[in-house]
Amino acid sequence: MRSLSYLVLAAGVALVGTARAADDKPVVVKLNKLSATAPATWVKQKPSNTLRAYQFKLPGAKDHPDAELSVMNESAPKAEKNFPKGKNTFVAPEGKTIDDIAKTPKWELTGAKVDVLDVVGTWKYKERPFDPKSKEMLLDDWRVIWVIVEEMDETHHFRLSGPEQTVNAHAKDFEKWIKSFK
Repeated sequence: MRSLSYLVLAAGVALVGTARAADDKPVVVKLNKLSATAPATWVKQKPSNTLRAYQFKLPGAKDHPDAELSVMNESAPKAEKNFPKGKNTFVAPEGKTIDDIAKTPKWELTGAKVDVLDVVGTWKYKERPFDPKSKEMLLDDWRVIWVIVEEMDETHHFRLSGPEQTVNAHAKDFEKWIKSFK
């Protein structure tokens, strides 16, 4: 059963306007020296806050809301400081720990290293995570994939979040896209 907060967030994601280029040119995401072209099915949106350099809406899986991908350039901290915070935004199922449900692969790119945190379950979502006044919503059956690309002395943070089925539908393309940064 989907929680009310799940539906509220889904409605909010659906209301965010898109910002496609008038000529529908491919969107190239640029980090410092690395760049990659986003898949054509991802809809570029106006970033919802000033920390985000890029934001995309990824189409929902059958009967599921869309997912959201945000990119924050030249941000900190590194994975060892950031990922424990991400893990703490999930509720572990009874009899399990967060580490039981979190996957943490590492990848190498030319000129960069990549750390990944991939968690599925109940997400304690806050629109403004660091604002104590921001209301927390529990989103059941949610999947969040955090990726930190460490390029020279800078880190770039990616977050793909949405209903588990929707993120599952995009996870392989997301991984392929991250690995295509050159």
